[in-house]
Amino acid sequence: MKSTVVSPPSRQRSSRRWLAGTVPYLFLLPALAILGLTVFWPALQAFYLSFTSYGYDLSQPPVWIGWDNFQRLLQDPVFWQTVRNTLLYLVGVVPILAILPLVLAILVNRSLRGMRWFRVAYYLPVVISMVVAGIAWRWLYAENGLLNQLLMGTGLRETGIPWLTSPSLALLSVMAVTVWKGLGYYMVIYLAGLQTIPLELYEAAAMDGSDGCRRHWDITLPLMWPYIVLVTVISAIAATKVFEEVFIMTQGGPRNSSKTIVYYVYEQAFQDLDMNYACAIGLVLFLVILALSMVRLAVADRRSPLGG
Repeated sequence: MKSTVVSPPSRQRSSRRWLAGTVPYLFLLPALAILGLTVFWPALQAFYLSFTSYGYDLSQPPVWIGWDNFQRLLQDPVFWQTVRNTLLYLVGVVPILAILPLVLAILVNRSLRGMRWFRVAYYLPVVISMVVAGIAWRWLYAENGLLNQLLMGTGLRETGIPWLTSPSLALLSVMAVTVWKGLGYYMVIYLAGLQTIPLELYEAAAMDGSDGCRRHWDITLPLMWPYIVLVTVISAIAATKVFEEVFIMTQGGPRNSSKTIVYYVYEQAFQDLDMNYACAIGLVLFLVILALSMVRLAVADRRSPLGG
C-alpha cells in the first residue's frame, strides 16, 4: 500500500485555498452573531413558548402543555375575527396596490416637463413615518376633522361621518391609509420595469395599429407581468403584517372591527401578558407569511427580473 506524501508547496496551496474559503465566513460572522441573538434565538424561544404556559406567575419556568394553546386558538372568536379582518385587508388592499401604482407609473413614465415633480409627489408618502401619517389621518378622520368639514361645507352631508368609530367604516378607513402610503413605493417598482421596455416595441406596435391604450394591453401588461406578480406578493405579505395603522388610529376598535392578527398578538403579549398564547398566534402568522414568501421566491426565481 503506497502512502501519499504531500509536498510543502502543495500544503501551502491547500492552506491558502482553505483560508480563501474561510475569509468570507469570517466577514459574515459578526452579522450572523447579531442575527442569531436578535432574530433566530428569539424565534426559537417563541416557538417553544407556544407549546407552554406560564400560568399566573411569570417568575416561574413555563410548563409544557402541548397543543392546548392551539386548541384554545381554534375556539377563540376574537382570533377568527382578526383572521377575517386580515383577509379583508388582503382582498381590499392588494388588488388596488397591484393595479393603481402601475397606472401611475405609466402616467409618470413620460418625458414631459415637470414630470419629476409628479414622481416626487407620489413618492412623498413613502418617506413619511407611519406614526406621523397615522396621527395626521386620525385628525383628518375626526368628527370635526377636515374631511367632515369639507363634506358638511359643500352640503353633501348634514352631519360628519364616523370614519374611525363605526364598525363598518373603521377597517376601510385604515385600509385607505395603507393604500395612500404604499402607492409611491410600488409605483417606483413598476417604473423601473417600464424603463426596461424598449421603445422600438411600441413603435412597431403603432405600425401594426396598436396605439393609445391598446399598446399597453398588447405590450406593457405582458412584459410587466413578473413585476405585477412581485408587487402582489409583497403587498400581500405587508397586508398580513399591518400593525402601525391600527395601533395609532383605532386600537383595534370599535368592537374588534379593525383588529388584525399582528395587533392581536401585541394585545395578548403586552397588554394581557399572555406570552404563550401570543406566541401560538404568532406561529400561525409566521406559517402564513412563510407560505407567501415561498410563493414570492418561486415566482422571482422563474420570472421576475428583481428576484433572487
